[in-house]
Amino acid sequence: MNQTPSQTPGQGPLSKHDIAALIARDVPHGSYVNLGIGQPTLVADHLSPTSRVVLHTENGMLNMGPAAREDQVDPDLTNAGKVPVTELPGAAYFHHADSFAMMRGGHLDICVLGAFQVSARGDLANWHTGAPDAIPAVGGAMDLAIGAKKVFVMMNLFTRDGTPKLVSECSYPLTGLGCVNRVYTDLAVFDITADGVSVRETFGVDVHELTDRLGLPLLTASPGQPA
Repeated sequence: MNQTPSQTPGQGPLSKHDIAALIARDVPHGSYVNLGIGQPTLVADHLSPTSRVVLHTENGMLNMGPAAREDQVDPDLTNAGKVPVTELPGAAYFHHADSFAMMRGGHLDICVLGAFQVSARGDLANWHTGAPDAIPAVGGAMDLAIGAKKVFVMMNLFTRDGTPKLVSECSYPLTGLGCVNRVYTDLAVFDITADGVSVRETFGVDVHELTDRLGLPLLTASPGQPA
C-alpha cells in the first residue's frame, strides 16, 4: 500500500549542503562509495566518523576524508575534481587503471553523481547538454553508472528557468540506461522503481504540486524504506 511521504512544508528548497547531508544519512554503514565531481563531493563533509563508509576516488584513493581546510591543504592530495581533501586512517593509493577496475568490476556499493536530466525509467544524462558552447566531459561517469551497485543522483529539481530535470524521457545525450536508483533534490527525494517514480520526502511542497510542475505521475512511498 502506498503511504504519504514525509513532508516538511516550511523547509525548502534545500541548500546543496542540506541535500548532501540527506545522502550521507542514507548511505549504509560500511559502504564503499564514489562521489562524483561537483556537488556530490560535499557528501564527504557530512558522513559521521563512526559510519565506516569508505570513499573511493576516481583518481586512485580509498578512505578519502572530508574536504581539506586551511593548514590541512596538501596540493598533492586531491579528489577527482582537483579539490584538496583529507585522508582517513588506512587510506590507500593506487594506479588510475586499478581505480577504474574497482568501478567497472562491481566493487562499489553506491556512487553519487550529478545530472542534467534523469528519466522516469532511471536513464541518466550528465555529460553534455548539446549547447554550442558546452564542453562535453563524460569522465568516469559512464563507468560508475553501470559499475556501482546503486546510483544516487544529486541535483536541483528544476533549471534556473524552471524546466524540470526529472523527465519522462531524457533529451540530452545519455550516460547510462536505467541505472539511477534514487534522486536527491532541493524539493524532494525520489526512488526510481519498476512501477514508476516514487516520492520519499518533500521539502516545502506537496506531491500534488510536484506532479503538476513535473508533468509526471508520481507514486508515494514510506521514507522508512531501506536505502
